[in-house]
Amino acid sequence: MTQRDVLISGAGLAGPALAHQLHRYGFRPTVVERAPALRDGGYKVDIRGAATDVLKRMGLYQAARSVDTGMRYVTYVRRDGRQIAKLDADLLMGRRGDDLEVMRTDLTRILYDATAADVEYVFGDSIATMTDGPDGVDVTFTSGATRRFALVVGADGVHSATRRLAMGEVPLRYLGAHIAFFDVPNELGLDREEIFYTEPGRMVFAYSTGGTAPAKVGMVFGADEPALGREVLADRFAGLGWQVPRFLDLLRSTDDVYFDALNQVELPRYSAGRVVLLGDAAHCPSPAAGQGTSMALVGAYLLAGELAAAAGDHRAAFDRYEARLRPYVERNLAFGVKMAGDMVPGRRLSLAVRNYGMRTLKYHPLKRQIIERVTRPLHDAANAIELPSYPMAPVA
Repeated sequence: MTQRDVLISGAGLAGPALAHQLHRYGFRPTVVERAPALRDGGYKVDIRGAATDVLKRMGLYQAARSVDTGMRYVTYVRRDGRQIAKLDADLLMGRRGDDLEVMRTDLTRILYDATAADVEYVFGDSIATMTDGPDGVDVTFTSGATRRFALVVGADGVHSATRRLAMGEVPLRYLGAHIAFFDVPNELGLDREEIFYTEPGRMVFAYSTGGTAPAKVGMVFGADEPALGREVLADRFAGLGWQVPRFLDLLRSTDDVYFDALNQVELPRYSAGRVVLLGDAAHCPSPAAGQGTSMALVGAYLLAGELAAAAGDHRAAFDRYEARLRPYVERNLAFGVKMAGDMVPGRRLSLAVRNYGMRTLKYHPLKRQIIERVTRPLHDAANAIELPSYPMAPVA
């Protein structure tokens, strides 16, 4: 082991992004991933504001731009499927300038392909135990292998096992809702279009990034307490209209379902000893914020840069990483709390008011100014950091 050997737990987005930058600074990252191969699937994710600058500095922006979803429309429908409103996707979602929307699996592949030749990846394994000592971290893997690393980075998501090993059980902040994602045949013929259907306390949406691609279905519902098991979906969405009965039938026959509570990770500190957390493991904003991917990219850029600048003093690097990142994180976590409430529709009156606004928006002469005002908090959060320059890294 040398002081340049870094173990990263998690080969999602944050881990490979960090490995990319660490290698450019002369570190020797190893990425361990419990899945047997690079994970496929996932939903579309946004890259906004400061995160687009990070991708440019990594030399990967054009690759990400080439797989932009190119979503064209967002449509709202009634329970009988009749259209309430059909709006331009970029306008409604408030995308600006160089902002991107990509499928998570596409971005994962880009990051992996950019690092696979230079970074050691270990699939089908995970950290079983860690012993943090004055000269390094002794790691035992579930495979039985043992190795020592100078540092360990937990980039293994909202339910991070690395966080639990380093810091014990950390309570998550429940935001009052649950979300599920799964694939269905694209029988609606969706082509870069997303459809929303809402009832009080429940929202269903479906989208596809192309006419021949499967459709992704999302279901969101509010609940006072976290629920266990996807079986609750059939009960919570029973009796709804539009395509919901068909979606529930398909749900029963598929094993590939993402189901979780909308939770936020809110930690007093992102590191303990020689172990540091990154991405959702450190500060998951829940899917409601739409900023998890951007925060992971920004965090990876900062952590790698500060480790390089600290010349071996990991304590100083971790302190500066957190000091730079935390104000940006807090801004986005606050936005996520607000958006979690907006994702779960309220009473029928508020739904009627919202539907009327959607129906008339496309005809409003000031529609762009209205959308600008509504989405300004998102853009303020996405740009709530000034990225430092780390001249030791070659600029692509």
